[in-house]
Amino acid sequence: MKRFIETLQNIWKIEELKQRILTTLGLILIYRLGSYVVLPGINTEVLALANENSSNDGGIIALINAFAGGAFSRASIFGLGIMPYITASIIIQLLGMAVPYFQKMQKEGESGRKKINQYTRFLTVAVTAVQAPGYLATQVYTKPGVVGIDTTWFGIQSTIILVAGTMFIMWLGERITDKGIGNGISLLIMVGIISRLPFAITSEFGSRLQSAGGGLIMFLLEIVFLLFVIISCILLVQGTRRVPVQYAKKIVGNKQVGGVRQYLPLKVNAAGVMPIIFAQAIMFIPAAISGFSGGTGGVFADRYGFWYNFIFSSLIIAFTYFYTAIMINPNQLADDMKRNGGFIPGVKPGRSTAEFIDQVMSRITLPGSVFLAFVAILPSISIKFGINSSFSDFFGGTSLLILVGVVLDTLQQIETYLLNRRYDGLMENGRIKGRTSNQMSIQQA
Repeated sequence: MKRFIETLQNIWKIEELKQRILTTLGLILIYRLGSYVVLPGINTEVLALANENSSNDGGIIALINAFAGGAFSRASIFGLGIMPYITASIIIQLLGMAVPYFQKMQKEGESGRKKINQYTRFLTVAVTAVQAPGYLATQVYTKPGVVGIDTTWFGIQSTIILVAGTMFIMWLGERITDKGIGNGISLLIMVGIISRLPFAITSEFGSRLQSAGGGLIMFLLEIVFLLFVIISCILLVQGTRRVPVQYAKKIVGNKQVGGVRQYLPLKVNAAGVMPIIFAQAIMFIPAAISGFSGGTGGVFADRYGFWYNFIFSSLIIAFTYFYTAIMINPNQLADDMKRNGGFIPGVKPGRSTAEFIDQVMSRITLPGSVFLAFVAILPSISIKFGINSSFSDFFGGTSLLILVGVVLDTLQQIETYLLNRRYDGLMENGRIKGRTSNQMSIQQA
């Protein structure tokens, strides 16, 4: 406890870090307050009653609502949250793999990055403008008595407000990244997810204290198991396979440079949470089509059923390989290594190096994808053991992986400030590694 207090005091002594933390907290507060501002013309009492009677407790709708911190179900001005920006970013990222124009911009350094960010913003406006009418049609107009004014005028003004709300959230995220601490967009998503945690814990605690709930011991066992799952997710997020890279010695002037051994860190889960998001979107399509045609949706409507989770986990494994192949380009890594005079001991530079990296990635992606699929279906498994549906979402899935990743990244940035000012780090031994810890560790040969 004494060391914890000393660490907080050290953080507060660093003026720049203190200002960044206060700025981040202030912008997060604005975001949370805005998520409770309802669209003009909405009858909040009727909407709250309609939400209580609805059964949208799973699938992509629940994921969007979680990312938006409940603003999606409240018909807030921030109802669409940051999801349109995420969608636009994914589209631009995929274009960067297929379209030469975007590939060229990615190689232009800072100027290219600014152009890509500008295209992402424009695409975010377009995506939000398309999604806003669909959001109103499916989440507002379908609930009788919710809209208290003319629906035509309500649709026009609400679309404009939703677009402006998403762009404002995007601006908040960029300001947090520039002036605050951590990645702004990721922090806003984390805040939206974690806002449901107090209600989930109190709800689960109350249900366990009932006569057939198992009592306090059962609740404590759940907390212990949750901690075990969190530790497992940390291992998944930080797991890397270090491939040794040797650089040749060079004589520059009167000095010898190079001749050091570095390590190329290949992540076990290079795809992050994107395979889960893609798989959830795919699983939502058959149920949506069946709903429009008057059907029941079959296995795709039973979120906690065996076949739903079997198909879901299979899609996650497939998408993990797909997204990893997009994110990691062995040929480019091999070319960069060869250009800088580096080579993997025992492997020829060039094509052989690319094949070796591809083989290593294929091997480490398999256990990573299987474990990612298990984490994704863990909430459905926990439901079978009587855990509350709201609390079970924190036992795995996208929510927990995002929480773990964002917390690690933020703590890593805080620790960097402490170490640069010659203070002790956040841990007694070792340093915190985040999701973006891709710097090669250098060891003298």
